[in-house]
Amino acid sequence: MTELVLRPLADAFMQVGVYVAVMVALFGWLRWRYGDRVTDGLTSRPRLGPLVGALLGVSPGCGGAIILMPLYARGKVSFGTVVAALAATMGDSSWVVLAWNPGFALKIHALLFVVGLVTGYVVDALGIDPARAANRRVAAAPAPAGLAAVGGPDLAGARRLLGGLLPRVPASTAFWGLTTPAFAVSVPVVFQLVDPGALSRSFGGVDPYLALGVLGSLTAALIFTAGRGRLADDSLETAHPRSLRETLRHSAHEASFVTVWVAVAYLGWQVVTTTTGFDGSQLALTGLVGVLVGAGIGLIPGCAVQIVFTGLYVSGGLPLPTLVANAISQDGDALIPLAALRRHSAALATVVTTVPAAAVGAALLVLL
Repeated sequence: MTELVLRPLADAFMQVGVYVAVMVALFGWLRWRYGDRVTDGLTSRPRLGPLVGALLGVSPGCGGAIILMPLYARGKVSFGTVVAALAATMGDSSWVVLAWNPGFALKIHALLFVVGLVTGYVVDALGIDPARAANRRVAAAPAPAGLAAVGGPDLAGARRLLGGLLPRVPASTAFWGLTTPAFAVSVPVVFQLVDPGALSRSFGGVDPYLALGVLGSLTAALIFTAGRGRLADDSLETAHPRSLRETLRHSAHEASFVTVWVAVAYLGWQVVTTTTGFDGSQLALTGLVGVLVGAGIGLIPGCAVQIVFTGLYVSGGLPLPTLVANAISQDGDALIPLAALRRHSAALATVVTTVPAAAVGAALLVLL
């Protein structure tokens, strides 16, 4: 029971969740302090659009790419800028690879940046823009009212769910109160700085890694459930947090969202390997077929499926070209507000990003 169920749940939080929480909070704070400066500079230098789009897209999470969507709807940035951001973004899957292997994450994000940059400039050079005529008519129009409803669920439900364990404590406060000691335990254990057995003995036989990890995953599941299982609370509103408190609230929700889907991937993989002996070497998602499947899965909006897909790679269940094809093709949650603003542009953009996804994935098959 411990190795089959509890250990994967603990690993999801201690190996991924706590690091995601810290990084999401850091990038959220940067967006809170400096986000407007980036977009103001972008609208004043349109030729740099795809470059800045790729930079915003390659930043971990979905917030950077989401910032561009209302600018595109008002005709402030080009379609190539949007495509550059969508091709460069790995959405919330970024947190999975960052927490697993920062060196590998740096390499794959550098590749995504280059692919997004080139794709964006090619799209602009070809003059592709399905909303060009519409942009002229609505250049001065504000974003549609109610767009923020794409995400941003309040955590009041999580407070009620957690009320029995942590009465009168806001959900985000409870989350960060648990994440802090979990991070302190995770770092020395994950990086093999201490012997887990010695650590357990110092706590009277209780394994703090296992206990904090399972509790963390369950807390994340409660917060996720309180949001009614929405794909994430990424929206135009959370891409521009108005306060540090809002930043921490959003960070708790996004980290919980990633943790839940990583736990699904870890737990599912552990159950499959334990009950069937399947270790990934028999997986059909290899070669060109794997690349095409990875690119095809990237067409699915949102981050949930993509996180599970990336979790399979981390667990050893996917080859690198398949992961790269999926990373380039997927658009994260940025496609959702774009679809609300410009439906046809969103459909074309997500199809366009599958072209470099398949090409780069196939190239990796030849090179590796």
